[in-house]
Amino acid sequence: MKALNLSITLFLVLSSVTLASEKNNSLDSYISDTKKELFDFDYKKNKLDSSILRDSWITPINLNYSYSKSNPYTNEQLNQSAAIKMDQPIFKGGGIFYGVKYANASKKYSDYSIDVAKRKMIKDAISTLMQIKQTDLKVIKQNLQIKNSEINLELKKEQYLSGQLDSGFLDNAVIERNFVIQNLYDLETSKERLISKFNTISDLDYKNVKAPTLELISQENFLQHNISLEMVKSQAIKNEHNKGVTRAKYLPTISVTAGYNWTKTDSKVAVFGSPERDYYDYGVKANIPLNINTFRDIESVRIDYMKSELLAIDKERELNALFEQVMQNLNNLEKKKVLSLENISIYSKLLEDTKELFSAGYKTEYDVETLENSVGISQINFKIYEVDKQLELLSLYEMYVND
Repeated sequence: MKALNLSITLFLVLSSVTLASEKNNSLDSYISDTKKELFDFDYKKNKLDSSILRDSWITPINLNYSYSKSNPYTNEQLNQSAAIKMDQPIFKGGGIFYGVKYANASKKYSDYSIDVAKRKMIKDAISTLMQIKQTDLKVIKQNLQIKNSEINLELKKEQYLSGQLDSGFLDNAVIERNFVIQNLYDLETSKERLISKFNTISDLDYKNVKAPTLELISQENFLQHNISLEMVKSQAIKNEHNKGVTRAKYLPTISVTAGYNWTKTDSKVAVFGSPERDYYDYGVKANIPLNINTFRDIESVRIDYMKSELLAIDKERELNALFEQVMQNLNNLEKKKVLSLENISIYSKLLEDTKELFSAGYKTEYDVETLENSVGISQINFKIYEVDKQLELLSLYEMYVND
């Protein structure tokens, strides 16, 4: 027992200081090119939307032109006019500064949101691939169990026919054989579903591609490079800048105005003054909004910010709990692997002794075959637990990105 505990402890200590052996970019290869392209479009659109939001404080310059004909005095009259107008805020109580900050923070938050969605899809692809490989192992194991159930059925038949057993034992042997065969059919159905799911996510051929080998991340690195936690933190930063933007809406705004105007009239009727003229105007204006909901609006965004700060703290606690749960699961899987090794050793020794007894005529061929199958089942169990370990680690890698 001490040796078992030492083995588990050594595994956890060594793994906790080992960083991931797989690069994040290599994990991207498990999703299809179409999926990757869709995510690229999301990143590009987010960048453009952020630029629009960042520069939204710059008001457009309005260009106007009109052309009209009329005959109010029988004679035709032609009128043309053109104008360029600008009304640009230069001070909004800090709103411009916070608006730029808010736009940049919004882009970062949206990028993390896309990262999280992309990482989840990568995790689904790899998890499905691992489950396909694991199901292949389970099918092999199930076939070995079917062989043992068939051997047991043959033995029960012989014992029944020789009068050593009643029919109830024979019925149980038949039921056991049918049960393990039905489980095989269920495994084959499950595999087909997994293959279908994998093909919708990835371009890779599940038969030829290997699942990545993942190693345990230290808890510190898991939190330091966690995109899920970074997304929640970036939301808090975004809400903090939004407080400044909201406050600025209700503070004085100073704007610079400027314009150029041109008009021209062509008419056979006499008009006062020049038929064509142009002029400019410029100035400064101030605006102070008075709104009954000012303080409510400001308080609302302040609550959003306070809530997002608490969400970041809560998220970190959630991730710590997840890491500890994964560690506990890995610990249990390591115990199962050690138990499988012990079973392999026990069955291998029994097989060796049984072969000698078979050669001496004391054991049957059924005894040898049953133990050979039992050794194979224990070996496959060890591999199945190793895949389970990889699936546990994958739940951490879903959120871990170390660029």
